[in-house]
Amino acid sequence: MQYRTLGRTGLRVSEIGFGGAVVGIPNYIEPWDPHNSDSQAQVVRALHCALDLGLNYLDTAEGYGEGISEEILGRVIGPRRCECVVATKVTSREPTAIRTACEASLRRLQTDVIDVYQFHGGWYDPDDVAAILERGGLETMLALRQEGKIRFLGFTAEAPTGGVSQLIATGAFDVLQIRYNLMYQHACDFVNERGVMFEAEAPDPKGRQAQGMGIVTMRSLTSGTFQKLMAAAFDPPPDREQVHRLLLQYVLSNPFVDVAIVGMRQPEEVEGNIAVADDLGGRLDLPGLHHRFADRGATR
Repeated sequence: MQYRTLGRTGLRVSEIGFGGAVVGIPNYIEPWDPHNSDSQAQVVRALHCALDLGLNYLDTAEGYGEGISEEILGRVIGPRRCECVVATKVTSREPTAIRTACEASLRRLQTDVIDVYQFHGGWYDPDDVAAILERGGLETMLALRQEGKIRFLGFTAEAPTGGVSQLIATGAFDVLQIRYNLMYQHACDFVNERGVMFEAEAPDPKGRQAQGMGIVTMRSLTSGTFQKLMAAAFDPPPDREQVHRLLLQYVLSNPFVDVAIVGMRQPEEVEGNIAVADDLGGRLDLPGLHHRFADRGATR
């Protein structure tokens, strides 16, 4: 298993993260019943397999199946807590509800502290940002950290909007989880050296101090969209394993990415994803790939 440092948190994390959305959300990506005992047992085996192989970053949310994802992960986290970096999310921005949600997540996850507690977000319009920064959301998170119930603060985002930039600029957050994959690259513009990944981690071209945030990717494999596109566009479609490897290697090749979250339900999926991560020869030169100009010395 390959490891990276999660920004200024200093946490040593596996570059593949175990994604809990597919665990708790019914029929996500494929037919799935998270309340089925056999399904739950399968996930528990996958989680034990992950920890046995050194995958230590486990990401879930209260909103994944109304807590069932946290509950299933908690069955493994409880007895193996020292082997895990536990990340979960809260949907509410209201102070009392945030505190109540945190206590419930701690119980379901069978732990007394959450390593990375994140605002579960999407596009961050002005009202959402105001609820976090001006109406007690962030203040409650900071209080929970002071009380020892969470260690580091983060937020998740579907798009690199101005609201995301506002939250990064506060310096209050340790981890950014952002949608980033082969189809959706807006968070990291290598050509112009811009985007929220640069804002969160990289030295600023104007000389401002870098935030040093940890960066985690969601929808690393496009949540199945690219695979559907290949199946629709080609007959026969490209080999699924090759497409999977390309998608994962693309994200892992980004030097700003600390953890690529991948949804998994079976031990075989865990083993396969770790094998891709361990194939360092499969990494891509992303800045070179995005370079738009021909070498003037090249001949046609």
